[in-house]
Amino acid sequence: MKITFNSPVILTFSFLCAGVYLLNHPFGLAEDLFRLMPEWDFTSGKWYFRLFSNALGHANSDHLMGNLAFILLLGPIIEEKYGAKNTAIMLFSTAIVCSLIHLTYSSNSVLGASGIVFMLILLASLVNFKQGKIPLTFLLIVLVYIGKEVMGTFADDNISHTTHIVGGVVGAAFGFMMNKSTAVKTKKTPPSVLNDL
Repeated sequence: MKITFNSPVILTFSFLCAGVYLLNHPFGLAEDLFRLMPEWDFTSGKWYFRLFSNALGHANSDHLMGNLAFILLLGPIIEEKYGAKNTAIMLFSTAIVCSLIHLTYSSNSVLGASGIVFMLILLASLVNFKQGKIPLTFLLIVLVYIGKEVMGTFADDNISHTTHIVGGVVGAAFGFMMNKSTAVKTKKTPPSVLNDL
């Protein structure tokens, strides 16, 4: 038996998160590049970079390990179903959207891949989505995870619950869109081709 690089996008993202953590803890190198400060600075190249790079930074080992556990568990399922390119687009898009929403509603800095984790959780709950039917598991996931984060917005715990909620909403949107496009392609495929498969 040999070890395979079975999920290149998810594994690369995970290794980058780990590498950034090792770079910043305990050395503190380039920490400012992986934390999004609460400011709008359209003239700074670093600001645009941080819109995504903040997802690679983590405050401590518990933060990192907690996020990687979900990413490595759910990410390969998503990448196998939707492909490496789509997975990369979803990771990047989620990080950007979460960053922009956070800047709009918060005066605190932010870092970490929690928004991406919630995107993967909601997206994974829609893997078996069929047009015209909403999986009960999806509704329960929304109730449990998003409901918990909505309640958390009232707590003073230094956690960006809004980012978690936004990540979940983005994941749900991707899930419905991706599965809808898959269903349309399947309908357009001639029956003879389907039989050959």
